[in-house]
Amino acid sequence: MENEIELIKGCRAGTESARNTLYTLYSKQMLAVCYRYTGDIEAAHDVLHDGFIKVFTHFSFRGDSSLSTWITRVMVTSAIDYLRQEKQINRLIVHEDQLPDLPEEATAVGEGDDLTEEQLLAFVAELPDGCRTVFNLYVFEEKSHKEIAKLLHIKEHSSTSQLHRAKSLLAKRIKEYRNDKDRQR
Repeated sequence: MENEIELIKGCRAGTESARNTLYTLYSKQMLAVCYRYTGDIEAAHDVLHDGFIKVFTHFSFRGDSSLSTWITRVMVTSAIDYLRQEKQINRLIVHEDQLPDLPEEATAVGEGDDLTEEQLLAFVAELPDGCRTVFNLYVFEEKSHKEIAKLLHIKEHSSTSQLHRAKSLLAKRIKEYRNDKDRQR
C-alpha cells in the first residue's frame, strides 16, 4: 500500500518513472477493458493510449476508490467517447420492433465448463456495438439500466433490450461453439 501511495504522489507530480510504473502495472488489464468495449484490438490500443493520456494529464485520483477502479473508469469513458466519435454509439438506439426474435437459450455456461475466459471475451467482442457496450456496462461495471441510459443517452428500455439481446446472442454463440467442439471429438 505504501508503494501505491508513492506511485500516486509521483503521478500527481508528473514523475516519468511513476508514470512508467503505473502504465506497466495496469496497461495489460486496461487493454482488456478497452477491447471489451471496442471489439477490435487496434481500436483498443488507440483507446488505451487516449485513456492513459487522460490519466497522466489530468491525474485527478482522489482515493474514493481503488486506483485500479479509477483507471478502469477513465478507460471505460475513453472507450465510450471513442465509440461516439466513430458514430458506433448511435447503433445503440434500436427500436424493439427492429430486434429479431431470439429464442430463449438454456443456461449457456455449465459446471465443469471447458470455455476459457479468453474465448468468452472473444464472443463478447463479436457482439454488435450496442449490445456489447450495454453488456459491458451492466455486467462488468455493474451499472443499472437507468445509469446506462443516462450515460449513453438512450432510453432505459433500450438498455434492457440490448442486454437481453446480448445475453441471447452469447448463449447462442456458446452453444454453437460447444456443438462444434463435440463434432470434432
